[in-house]
Amino acid sequence: MAMFLEDIVRSVELWLNLIKKPQPYVDPSLDPVLLVPGIAGSILKAVDKDSGGKEERVWVRILAADYTCRTKLWSRFDPQTGRSVTLDPKTNIVVPDDRYGLHAIDVLDPDMIIGRDCVYYFHDMIVEMIKWGFQEGKTLFGFGYDFRQSNRLPETLECLAKKLESVYKASGGKKINIISHSMGGLLVKCFMSLHSDIFEKYVKNWIAIAAPFRGKQFYTIYSEGYSDRILEQCSNVVCVIGPTGAPGFVTSTFLNGMSFVEGWEQNFFISKWSMHQLLIECPSIYELMACPHFHWQHVPVLEIWREKKDNDGNSQIILESYPPEESIQVFKDALSSNTVVYDGEDLPLPFNFDILKWADETQNVLSRAKVPPGVKFYNIYGIDLETPHSVCYGSSEATRAVAMEYFSLSSLMFKFLPKYISVNGDGTVPAESAKADGLNAEARVEVPGEHRGILSDHHLFRILKHWLKADSDPFYNPINDYVILPTAFEIERHKENGFQFTSLKEEWEIISEEQDDHDNMVNRKPFVSSICVSQTGDDRSSPAEACATVTVHPHGEGKQHVELNALSVSVDA
Repeated sequence: MAMFLEDIVRSVELWLNLIKKPQPYVDPSLDPVLLVPGIAGSILKAVDKDSGGKEERVWVRILAADYTCRTKLWSRFDPQTGRSVTLDPKTNIVVPDDRYGLHAIDVLDPDMIIGRDCVYYFHDMIVEMIKWGFQEGKTLFGFGYDFRQSNRLPETLECLAKKLESVYKASGGKKINIISHSMGGLLVKCFMSLHSDIFEKYVKNWIAIAAPFRGKQFYTIYSEGYSDRILEQCSNVVCVIGPTGAPGFVTSTFLNGMSFVEGWEQNFFISKWSMHQLLIECPSIYELMACPHFHWQHVPVLEIWREKKDNDGNSQIILESYPPEESIQVFKDALSSNTVVYDGEDLPLPFNFDILKWADETQNVLSRAKVPPGVKFYNIYGIDLETPHSVCYGSSEATRAVAMEYFSLSSLMFKFLPKYISVNGDGTVPAESAKADGLNAEARVEVPGEHRGILSDHHLFRILKHWLKADSDPFYNPINDYVILPTAFEIERHKENGFQFTSLKEEWEIISEEQDDHDNMVNRKPFVSSICVSQTGDDRSSPAEACATVTVHPHGEGKQHVELNALSVSVDA
């Protein structure tokens, strides 16, 4: 009877093991990671001061998104504090810190069911890193922030300092790997510049992804080359600034607004006009502009087709081209009569020169940044997509049709959509801007991919896994993105009839991320290549000849087997 009971107990224990939810793999040896998103990459909540702290998600949301943006997110810049202050005096904007900061940067609208992937931010990367052995709250953390604000706002940097300290303590005193995306790279760089001692104390590696760095030299304040009219209009502060960080998009943002969602989903999201009014008072947008003295391969310009009359009164259509330092006047004129109605009151929202002055100092802070000793910096940026660089409004035909003789530049916002002149990049940030970090980098790696889509790219995951030491593959090279495994090596030498013969055979296994169709690989024949080299003897050397054959055998699943067979013959001296 006892034996039967033992069998029953063992059977139940076996059944419990089978239905038990498997525990995620955790690697305690990993160093902690802190994820820092870019612009619009954090959930924002509005806290109502008059209702006992009632919270409402205002970014991102689908239902009543446009109304909520206008009533809760619209703001005005305060030059005394450097903050953009929400127009609603009863509202305070906060970033949720659930799941150790990861909730705010994971899925930006957690309630969305259909088309949920369009509001993913770090979601796929978080899922992937948990598979590698990272654990939320132990080795994986997030830092969300109010992306409307300046990248050097003291409050934000103070929060980042506290986050670094808390992550350091939670992981048992291990130094941190920071992974930033897009504008998050500028936030981290500002912190590194202003608080290098804290950065050095807590940070081990910083990996920047798709950051709009734009180079070492940024803004300069000076007055040479400007007319008295522009000097007066800028209140005696001339900020030489141009659309260069993500040039095409920043220019069109000031003139037309920005949409974070494309296609049919746009009808359910914040309108382009409402987003336009929000971003005009955001220091972070102004900080994505940069000095024209960065040595671009092609200087980004703003082009406008206009109809003008010569001295004889004859009309002609001309294309005006504005380099970065002259684009300011266009922005000023285009936004001179821009207003919004809030709570029954007309509020002027022109191009903001107070923010421009603040952003200038931010760029000076960025230009002084250096990687502290003991910290390693890595830069990953996207390529192979057409990326807006210069912007053109109108055309010769359209201009004539609407009679734009000395037209008001404010009509740009309503009558014309931008046409972009593109360069190589990730679709948002030109590669030329992203790789010009001005820092001492351990490596700069280009990855084919789209600006935000790169955060879900398995090519990127493989590089990160290697740099974070979450794999144990000593043969992987992130720069070339493949693994070469030496599998065999043989060499033989012998002499015969006054000649020396040397034969060599070596084999490798190459593993890459390129996944070919298995059936096609099976049918594909091996690739064979041969080479022969000979040397004519002279007084100092003997005649010799060598021949080699390389055979590549496709195996599928990103694997290839390579064989080298070589034979050399030389006169035995």
